[in-house]
Amino acid sequence: MRQLIVQVPRGQGKEVLEIAKSLQGVSLAQLEAKGSEEPIDLVLIHVSNRQVEELFAKLEDLPDVNITLLPRGVMTLHPPAKEAPQQALNIEERSPIEIFLSGLQSVGSWRGFLGYAASSGFVVWIGLYTNTTYLLVAAMLIAPFAGPAMNVAIATARGDRQLLWRSVLRYFVALAVTIAVAGALSLILRQDIATSLMIERSQVSSIAVLLPLAAGAAGALNLVQSERSSLVSGAATGMLVAASLAPPAGIVGMAGAIGRWDLVIDALFLLFLQLAGINLTAALLFRLFGLSARGVRYTRGKPWVFPVALGFTVAILAGLLTWQFVNSPNLQRSSLAQRANAEIQKLVNENRLVELVEANVRFTRANIKGQNTLLSVVYVQRQAGVTASSEEIRSSLTQAIQTHLLQQGFNVTPLVDVSVLEAPQKSER
Repeated sequence: MRQLIVQVPRGQGKEVLEIAKSLQGVSLAQLEAKGSEEPIDLVLIHVSNRQVEELFAKLEDLPDVNITLLPRGVMTLHPPAKEAPQQALNIEERSPIEIFLSGLQSVGSWRGFLGYAASSGFVVWIGLYTNTTYLLVAAMLIAPFAGPAMNVAIATARGDRQLLWRSVLRYFVALAVTIAVAGALSLILRQDIATSLMIERSQVSSIAVLLPLAAGAAGALNLVQSERSSLVSGAATGMLVAASLAPPAGIVGMAGAIGRWDLVIDALFLLFLQLAGINLTAALLFRLFGLSARGVRYTRGKPWVFPVALGFTVAILAGLLTWQFVNSPNLQRSSLAQRANAEIQKLVNENRLVELVEANVRFTRANIKGQNTLLSVVYVQRQAGVTASSEEIRSSLTQAIQTHLLQQGFNVTPLVDVSVLEAPQKSER
């Protein structure tokens, strides 16, 4: 339920009340007041969220009308009293005009926006430099990437070229500030090598596209839902949107400062993938909930912008995914490591000489020209009754693992370290 205060010339208040009644308005009131120049009527209206845009459309025909929309939901309890519980449960999605106006409000201030972008750069640098994971979470919370990303989707759904341009500009300016801050700190403090957390966070999974798709849907739903109808806070969805933005932005700056261009490429891939994925699902959901090129008090939308912008988004997404899957394993390291681990465990479990204790598989960022190094550290224990020496077991199992991984089509150089562990001998009494 939304509350509106409508100001019209004296004598027009009755007509406003009739319009509100036709849209099932409740708790209506008309007051006579003195405006800055002439007497006026003030009308208090409470209507459901879905009726707000239609109410705006009908009030547009009145002369000299001024409308104040209170953006927060209100709870109207009116007779009969027995329906109060049902009235309290009457929570609906925001109207398209509210969603659009909230997007416009968020593109106003540059000073605070850039301040948050710089702060996130400092925090993400400290987290990556000191290998402190919780600082990356803090950087996600303060990174201002969610607003521009969602406004790109709103502009796409509305067909608003001006808002689309301003939102894309803010998105890349925020990224540039975060990247510049992280890079400057690495240069000032003379960072020479990539930290383990930088290497870990730069590795891309083959299912990386699912995160921005989910983030776009969650962000759109958060903006569409009334604040009292969602159990998920805006900060949580904003963090989801920034989850794969703040760390890659910091990695771009830090890796660029130390000349690790392989890390830079992987991080830039994630940044572009995030924006395209968010825009695709969020724009489609906004259209589903009623945002269109033409609306009340909104005339600058162009119907052709939506299919063009959406098609451009799909083309970017398809290009990025094609690049990801054609250039294996560069942009699939995380998921390929999991697959390789599964293959190694399967192979060892089928071996009659040993029992698997543990297998750790990961790609390294060793600067060895011409190879993609996959490091496998495997711990095994000999089975009871096996008389082969530890060296014989280690040698045969190492060769078997390397041969198997190459036969499975992994485009890697598998370096395998097998350790044969011995169980303690039972003491005889």
